Amino acid sequence: MFKKHACYLSICLLVAPLVATADALPVEPLSVTTPAPVDLAPVQQALAQLPSVCPSLVPQIDAAAQLRLQAFYQQQGNGPLWSADERRQALQSQLLMLADDGLDPTHYSLPAPDATANVLCSDIASSQHYLQALQDLHYGRLQQSRFEPLWHSQPPTRDPNIEVLAFAATGLQDMAQAFDQARPSADLYRSLRNAYATVRQQPLPHWDPVANGPLLRPGMDDPRVPELARRLIGGGYLAKAPGGRQYGDELVKAVKAFQLSHSLQADGVIGAGTVAELNISPAIRREQLRINLERFRWLAQDLEPEGVLVNVAAAQLSVYQSGIPVWQTRLQVGRAERQTPLLKSRITRLTLNPTWTIPPTIMREDKLPAIRLNPEYLRQQNLQVLDAEGHPLAPEQIDWARPGNILLRQEAGPRNPLGKIVMRFPNPYSVYLHDTPSQPLFTKGPRAFSSGCVRVEQPLLLRDLLVSPAERARTDELLATGVTHEFRLATPVPVLLSYWTVEVNREGGLVYAPDIYRRDLVLMKAMGSVL
Repeated sequence: MFKKHACYLSICLLVAPLVATADALPVEPLSVTTPAPVDLAPVQQALAQLPSVCPSLVPQIDAAAQLRLQAFYQQQGNGPLWSADERRQALQSQLLMLADDGLDPTHYSLPAPDATANVLCSDIASSQHYLQALQDLHYGRLQQSRFEPLWHSQPPTRDPNIEVLAFAATGLQDMAQAFDQARPSADLYRSLRNAYATVRQQPLPHWDPVANGPLLRPGMDDPRVPELARRLIGGGYLAKAPGGRQYGDELVKAVKAFQLSHSLQADGVIGAGTVAELNISPAIRREQLRINLERFRWLAQDLEPEGVLVNVAAAQLSVYQSGIPVWQTRLQVGRAERQTPLLKSRITRLTLNPTWTIPPTIMREDKLPAIRLNPEYLRQQNLQVLDAEGHPLAPEQIDWARPGNILLRQEAGPRNPLGKIVMRFPNPYSVYLHDTPSQPLFTKGPRAFSSGCVRVEQPLLLRDLLVSPAERARTDELLATGVTHEFRLATPVPVLLSYWTVEVNREGGLVYAPDIYRRDLVLMKAMGSVL
């Protein structure tokens, strides 16, 4: 995980008076001519009077962009910046390379040279596209809050204007360096960009869909076997068709490789989930790379060198140290109707031998119906009934049709859904990382089984990476008692729950994750994908 911490002090001092009010102004096209003081430089006069001086630019430049342009020109001495052909050509070259970042270069097209055009307006238009390209490359073209909101325990303090203006200042001397600085440095982004740059220039492969049907296990005969073989050949998983209708060893091996690279249970058994992934078109697969580059631009703003990173789509957790992933484990995440939220927080404490107070949604939708059907359910599940203050109540005294304001709590023990340990972090969703007795579910894929919390396959190994040796020894002692304890970490650990559906693995291959929350097509449409 990488997060830049640059001061940009000189730029901050220069542009702060101009950009400080950008967020307070309405983000609308300029429509009213603003009187310009007579002592302003010509470019600043033009910016102050855009509707009358450069009316064609008004739809492109809102109030915030206008302030950023004013700061940019002031930073550079208030003179025209794009009169030199060499600088324009260097910018044009970098804009074309944005295609490898999944951005459309036509969104940043420079005005064509025109001897009859207003020179200042053409210069301002070039600067606007330059600054916009740097911002979109660094922060993303779309607003994450509109599509996949990320809750923060501590609001971000970065100022996008300051960073973009710093990149822009560098670019006037070295355009390639400026765009490379703006581009996220995280390996998740750089490796996927390299993959997309290769894939987008290749002809799309072709494959026909595989028909739905009954579960297909190794060794069975099935009329779909030839079309399955053709599909795997088209995807590069199989060299040649084995012939016949038997689902034999060679084809099983290819199916397992496909399942492994698509975050499925790699058992060679072909069910509805594997067929669904097989039938995603080559065009959609290519577009997945493009939209996940946008997700990684969002993600880059919250990555830190140390901490826990969760990919909800893949149900996978990684621990980072000094910006390098040092450990991974499998997870179980929220199912589609009870999605795991995206958030950034800090793990502050561990609950050892936890009890489980059932959340309101689970009690209303799951537990109360079960209790009404089976009077023995409370005893079987070791559930205690409590009033709102936590005092025990007799179950037989409760009207389970209208139970009122009660709590259900399960004591610590081997059947407790939270297992032996919970990693807690502040958030408004009451979700956390925790152990689980449902260990067999970790072999499945996709692993969307929970009601929103994140179940960890190897929670004690994760604990080891979060604490000091002394804290590990102490928590081991407390776990051995079987009694519930709250243990506060000496050093809180960042945790980031995010969502992406493809990445490049250590071997350089693409690994897809099922789009369990059906978000990809929404992003494709918003990014203007052409399928």
